[in-house]
Formats: sequence, structure tokens, C-alpha cells
Amino acid sequence: MPAGEPATVTDEDDKRMSETPRDPILRVVPGPTDINANGHIFGGWVLSQMDIAAGIVASRRARGPVATVAIEAMEFIAPIHVRDVISVFAVIERVGRTSMGVRIEVVATRDLGTTEVKVTEGLFTFVALDADNRPRAVQPA
Repeated sequence: MPAGEPATVTDEDDKRMSETPRDPILRVVPGPTDINANGHIFGGWVLSQMDIAAGIVASRRARGPVATVAIEAMEFIAPIHVRDVISVFAVIERVGRTSMGVRIEVVATRDLGTTEVKVTEGLFTFVALDADNRPRAVQPA
């Protein structure tokens, strides 16, 4: 692959990731203050949890500080309820010269752990930062 070209997850990589058990980057239980007027959890609360988890993964990969620069293809699939346990999964999907895309998936566990529901997913883009908070090159894996 030529220098500067982003690495992309192949179908084979995607299949391997889906077959490999993965641990959540973040697991949290929303509280009563996180409820909107419909009795569901605020979308903004969910988005912040996704950004935290993606930031953890991106900063590990960048080996340093990162900043969120874009949120692409965000989709809410099902509501999150009070008492759901939220698991946030994240995987690096692509790496460019200074940025990386992190695929996020949020799963709610409900009914005392008997039901799992995928509630949202999205693609977050991060830029690696230097000491002056300017974009810097992401080191090879």
C-alpha cells in the first residue's frame, strides 16, 4: 500500500472480528437523570459514551492524545431504557496519516440480562495530536 493511503478493514478482517469474542471498551448503566420526556435515554448521553469509548481506543492506537473531528453514519436503532446495561464496543476501522476511523456499536442488555439489543452504531474520526495540539502522524501499528 502506498505511503499516506489509509488502511481499510477487509471483508476477511471484518469476518475475523465478528468471530472473535470482544470485550466492551465501556460498560455503564444510565440513571434517572439521563431520561428524556419519552422515558428513554437522551441521545446526547449515548453519543457522549460512544465518544469516550472511541477516544480510549483511538488514543491507544495513536499512542497519545487525540481529538474527535467527525461523527459519520450515526444511527439510532432502538431506544435505551432505564435499568439497561450499556456495553460500548469499538474497533479501529481505518488509519490514515494523522487520523483514524473508529467503528462504535452500543448494545443494551435488559430483562435481567436475558436480552441483548443493538441500540446504535456509528463511525467516529479522530486526529492524533502533538504537544501543541496540532495534528501529528499516527505511528505504524
